[in-house]
Amino acid sequence: MGQYGDVFIDQLLESLFPASLSNDFFEALFGDAEEGSYDIELGYVGDSSDILNFELRLKERPGCCLACNLTYGLPQVFSRHPIINIQGLAEKIGEAVGKSENVSWKLGSTQEKNKQLHVIPLIVSLS
Repeated sequence: MGQYGDVFIDQLLESLFPASLSNDFFEALFGDAEEGSYDIELGYVGDSSDILNFELRLKERPGCCLACNLTYGLPQVFSRHPIINIQGLAEKIGEAVGKSENVSWKLGSTQEKNKQLHVIPLIVSLS
């Protein structure tokens, strides 16, 4: 996990990216949170030096379909959507480890882990 594994526990991850953001995102996108086919969750993957690796986990909602064609364009959408606010998230991540200066981030391409789970890598650099 790296040197920050004991920092990014589930409780902190939930406070950094609350579950309610999924509904807020779909409310803004479709006008109805019930139209969303997945929930978004932040997961910590590990770190190396000043690079912290996270995932935005897209978890299929019951009775919905997590279609690949709907998730592959999400890195571009998430990178600029004000509710998802990746820049603000990256800054909060930096603050959590006491390195809030010079925080930068990058979203990777959507990866299909299985039918019910797709992930978007989030790489946060603290240097």
